[in-house]
This record gives sequence, C-alpha cells and structure tokens, in this order.
Amino acid sequence: MIRLIVNADDFGLTRGVNYGIIDAHVNGLVNSTTMMMNMPGVEHAVQLAKEYKTLGVGVHLVLTAGKPLLPDVPSLVKEDGSFHSQSTVWEGNIDPHDAEREWTAQIEKFLSYGLTPTHFDSHHHVHALPILHDVLERLAEKYRVPVRRCEQDRAVSSFSDVFFDDFYGDGVTDDYFTNLQERVEDGVTVEIMVHPAYVDAELVKRSSYVMKRVEELRILTGSKLPSGIELVKF
Repeated sequence: MIRLIVNADDFGLTRGVNYGIIDAHVNGLVNSTTMMMNMPGVEHAVQLAKEYKTLGVGVHLVLTAGKPLLPDVPSLVKEDGSFHSQSTVWEGNIDPHDAEREWTAQIEKFLSYGLTPTHFDSHHHVHALPILHDVLERLAEKYRVPVRRCEQDRAVSSFSDVFFDDFYGDGVTDDYFTNLQERVEDGVTVEIMVHPAYVDAELVKRSSYVMKRVEELRILTGSKLPSGIELVKF
C-alpha cells in the first residue's frame, strides 16, 4: 500500500485560494495544507482550518513573498520592507539568524490560534537552502514537527519518504494520480505538492501562477485513486 499526502501549499494567501483548498479537500484528494502566516487571507484560513478538522494543517514558512511579521530583519527585505525576490534568497544573501527569528514568529503566530502543525515546508522551497539547514533543524527539534523532504534534509525529520513537486505548470495532467503507482514502490509515504484555487483579484496581484490553479482544482476534485493507494488521515 502506498500512503499518500496531497498537500495544498499557500493556504492563507487569499480567500479564493482558501476556498479552492477546502473544495479540493471536501470533494477531492487534498488531505493536507500549509498556511502562509503573513498573507491577507490568514484569518479566513484559520477559521476554515478549525471548521474542517479532517484537513491536516502545517506552516508554509515564507521568505520570498509579502512582508515579514518582524520589523527588524534587515537582511531579508528590500528598501520598501517587503521580502527579497526568490532569486535573491536562493543566492544565499540573507542572514540565517534573521530567517530563524522571522520563521519563529510565523510559527508562533500559527500556534497562537490554537492550531497544532502537522509539519513545516516553505514557499519556493527555500528551506532547502544549505545555509538554512541548521535553522530548520533547530525549529523542527524545538517544535517537534517534521519537515517536507528536500535534498539537503540530512538529519531533519521528514514528513514523507518521497516528495514530488511536479504537479505544477505543464505537469498538471489528468492522468497524474492514476500513474502514480508506476513511480514509487509499495510501502512508502508520498507527498505531492499542489496549488488549487479559485481566482480572485488578490491572487492575480500576488502570484504569477494563477489560471493553472483552477486546472489543478478540476483534476484534484475529478480524479480517483487506483487501488493500492490510500490517503493519509490527519
């Protein structure tokens, strides 16, 4: 048996994203999500998380979108106070101490709502950066929470045995989930990253990945898993 985690990233980004994730959970394959704590839809996401208790919810750690929760993380922001671009962060031009303090603030905000995180992952996979490995390890140990698998995970407790990030862009296909058994061996836990949403004005403003999210939602609510694959229950 293959155990499957279908994790919807970006919970809290906008109300349209939130509703898309919930629809993909109630009527589709999504059984897990991760919340962005610095986005305008976060209060709405918290309400939904408390209402739909069968949806596992973790923290989507952010360094590359919007503004930080903390006012004093100079290495993480541009002159206007917003986070650096993805390319700048991936070049490693940030202070890990600033990142640790900001991520701690994001995790603590999540906990302040009375929610229990299933796991940590990150926007644009920045937690895979080698310079942030020790930060991630300390946070995983401090909060006793597993982390999305990445190539540099080393000793960090992993959320799954296998992680796929290719249900995205051109990889969003109708046969993606029916073909999953051909890619993994029996007995493993697989996490697949997805981004379902309904489009709203805030999403258009904040993301370059827009209409494909609607296509993801259609496939996630229309696909059936073949025998031999079961969704993990949270």
